[in-house]
Amino acid sequence: MILKGNIVDILARKIYKGEVHIEDGKIIELVSNEKIEESNFILPGLIDAHIHVESSMLIPSEFARLASVHGMVATVSDPHEIANVLGVKGVEFMIENGKKVPFKFYFGAPSCVPATPFETSGASLNSNDVEELLSRNEIKYLSEMMNFPGVLNDDEEVWAKLKAAKKYDKPVDGHAPGLKGTDADKYVKSGITTDHECFTIPEALDKIKSGMYVQIREGSAAKNYHTLAPLIDSHPNHIMLCSDDKHPNDLVKGHMDAVIKRALTDGYDLMNILRACILNPVNHYKLEVGLLQKGDAADCIVIDNLIDFNVLQTYSDGVLIAENGKTLIESVEEEPINNFYKNEVGISDLLVSSNGDTIKVIQALDGELITPCLHEKTNVLKGYIKSDVETDTLKMVVLNRYEKAKPAIAFIRGFGFKSGAIASSVAHDSHNIVAVGVSDEDILEAIQLVIKEEGGVSWVKSEESAVLGLPVAGIMSHQNAWEVAEKYEKLDGLAKSLGTPLHAPYMTLSFMALLVIPELKLSDKGLFDGTTFSFTNLVENKA
Repeated sequence: MILKGNIVDILARKIYKGEVHIEDGKIIELVSNEKIEESNFILPGLIDAHIHVESSMLIPSEFARLASVHGMVATVSDPHEIANVLGVKGVEFMIENGKKVPFKFYFGAPSCVPATPFETSGASLNSNDVEELLSRNEIKYLSEMMNFPGVLNDDEEVWAKLKAAKKYDKPVDGHAPGLKGTDADKYVKSGITTDHECFTIPEALDKIKSGMYVQIREGSAAKNYHTLAPLIDSHPNHIMLCSDDKHPNDLVKGHMDAVIKRALTDGYDLMNILRACILNPVNHYKLEVGLLQKGDAADCIVIDNLIDFNVLQTYSDGVLIAENGKTLIESVEEEPINNFYKNEVGISDLLVSSNGDTIKVIQALDGELITPCLHEKTNVLKGYIKSDVETDTLKMVVLNRYEKAKPAIAFIRGFGFKSGAIASSVAHDSHNIVAVGVSDEDILEAIQLVIKEEGGVSWVKSEESAVLGLPVAGIMSHQNAWEVAEKYEKLDGLAKSLGTPLHAPYMTLSFMALLVIPELKLSDKGLFDGTTFSFTNLVENKA
């Protein structure tokens, strides 16, 4: 097979007219030929340098079908989400399902399952489990070390995992929002070499100075491109592009191709952009992904031009896997696996007695994972604290999905609902059920819809309701990717019809139980202060 066009050589940083000769999945020759009339461009395939495939709500084989359309040939995938539900069994499910399609999934060994001891997860991975995973050829790295206090305070289990990564010569991903100075330096010296949680240029530069790669994230909820994009040109050797989390409806619209297109429009250097999306991930994680060089695997894409960046074809090991917006990867049948306890809950379980003048309120910010702590007056009705639509102070609930337990309750601002409720069992990191809404009745119904499906996302407004079941670990569907995306798009629209200004209300909700991101979050065990890493009281100024 021969591909003809403008060959983009990111190693030599040049573009020339030529032919790419492919045989048995490998590039056997690159021939310069100025007489070629084709105006398209041939590039190495795109890579997402850090993603949780589970957040697409699709199993890997279906994720690959969507991603291939956008020129994706590989992902560096942290199976942290399913590991929190099913442990090693969940990681193995992702690996085995991913092998069934012509797409390159590179999975890591989750380092923090559970992420903290302050929440209930469905499984746990100790240092022996992690070392066993790291010993496998399929496992390319130690996934994001979210327990940065454990690194800094010399936690024995944390360091055992870091030493295991060093033993098998595998890189370690980081997760340390706001960490700078001597703390960042110690974090890096432990062997951690990437971070996708930088929120400012000074923080990113401080980590680059310490030797880290900064991964610029542009996902469904967390978006740091606008802030960090200048680093693409100023520090091209230390930058990678990633999504971290992409919901299915957003994945239909675009993946890393959309970020590249935006960066090109913003005037950043083409070769620096491609280095961040292809070369740096391949080199850092030692990926078996071709770079459009002689002898490489034929992992490449054909695009129309370097302005619109429309992907015309995607090849993986010389196999055409997508063409003109259509995937050529066939769906595979898969049996769902799950870990779900049907926790019964009633209206009385959602009541919060009033015994003070003010409460601590979680502030949800669009496009950010950080949640400031607000202090607001209580809205009391018949002795109970209620949602207050006027001040956008809504009730939030987290319910244990693994064992019998009472729900944890807090209040949150930023969702802007005027009525109704939404719920989801996609709730980082332990994936308990999380819900937010105006009335207790709607919140309860939304939760019960998720329980009935043994995992899913739901929407309720009085007598109306809708739900998308996620039977694989309660966080993914094994159904057709486009059908799942369509159903989720409908739910997303219904959630927005309740009055929210949030770009991705379900994705934002899923992070409200993520305790490792400051400042105030809610776990199934209670309200949590991420600055002190301890539980805190909802009600202040108690009577």
